[in-house]
Amino acid sequence: MKPATQPFISKFNPKTDSQQVLHILKALKQASHDLHQNPNPSQTYNNTVSSESAIKALLELEHESESILCNDPHLVTLSTHLTALKTLIEQSCNAQQRKHGLRSFITRRVNSHEVSRLAGAIESEIQAWIDREFIKTLTQTLVHAGTVTVESDTKQELVLIDLIEEFEERIGRGFDRKLQDLILRSKVFTKLESILCERSFSNAVREASAFAIAELIRFNKDVFVGQVLISKTVCALISLASVRSIQILCTLIRSIKSPIVDEIVSGDIIPKLVGFLTSDEVSIRAVAVNCVLEIGYFGRKEAIDAMLEADLVKRLVELQRCENGDVFGSCVARFAVQLEVGEGLRQREKRELKQEVLKRVREASVCEAEAATIIAEVLWGASP
Repeated sequence: MKPATQPFISKFNPKTDSQQVLHILKALKQASHDLHQNPNPSQTYNNTVSSESAIKALLELEHESESILCNDPHLVTLSTHLTALKTLIEQSCNAQQRKHGLRSFITRRVNSHEVSRLAGAIESEIQAWIDREFIKTLTQTLVHAGTVTVESDTKQELVLIDLIEEFEERIGRGFDRKLQDLILRSKVFTKLESILCERSFSNAVREASAFAIAELIRFNKDVFVGQVLISKTVCALISLASVRSIQILCTLIRSIKSPIVDEIVSGDIIPKLVGFLTSDEVSIRAVAVNCVLEIGYFGRKEAIDAMLEADLVKRLVELQRCENGDVFGSCVARFAVQLEVGEGLRQREKRELKQEVLKRVREASVCEAEAATIIAEVLWGASP
């Protein structure tokens, strides 16, 4: 084992006090969430805990976390919210004891609304702290990830993958501006891309990084698309040449559309992609078909021309001829339909390319009967 291995592992293990803080804050977050959902005492909704139980848990945790909140400058706002919430709860309890009277009723309603608002703010502040600590750990881990190579200890690799997948799951919950700011400041995308492009990492680690990059596009397309287009992400996915890497490329094409197809064309990647259609692995051939279909839908004329020049139609005819009819059946017609209904071509270009596809079908077919069958599928499957 390499001498640098042990320092790397330590990056994954926060100090004991940090773990205690995390445990308490997660409990606080859950209690705040329950109270935000149901701020009215003694009522339950959808079999969830009553606000009375949530209030009791929140106040107990507030007392337990008092010293923690004082020692972390990032938790000052949270401490203020908790103090305000405690005051509001006391006011609500006093109003509840009076029961009757317009003033008591209004006080309870106003306080109930304010309790819900504060509970939501507390939940948000706690999530921001958890995100901050997680991104810090993730960033440190990615920076020191150079020791996790193919020859490294399997445990290290699994921990790294788990961290990246946890990041993917977190951003998959939806957009969060504070989290996005953390990601941008920490340059997480650049670090993930470095791992994806580094061949010394195992395929599993590189694929995990690729899935996280694809999830960043879904997290905020406007911000992260540009980073994908100027990076070496597409080339790295092609170099991986695995089922998962080609699946990720399909996902990126569906998300980014014509701009990423343009990058695929300019990077001379089309011949390599079409080459996957002759792979010995059926699963790779299958995902490669999906990928060329996506390019057929979103690609401009240059992209379609490049695929035709790379003998795409011939490869599709050969696949259609093979025994895996369910997987590759009518794949030529499916490609023609994508060109017909897609977004990247003008109407005149669609008509011209359809004729070119038919011409290449005749050239690639082993007999007239095969050609006639495929041509009929193309003419029947594509819209007029």
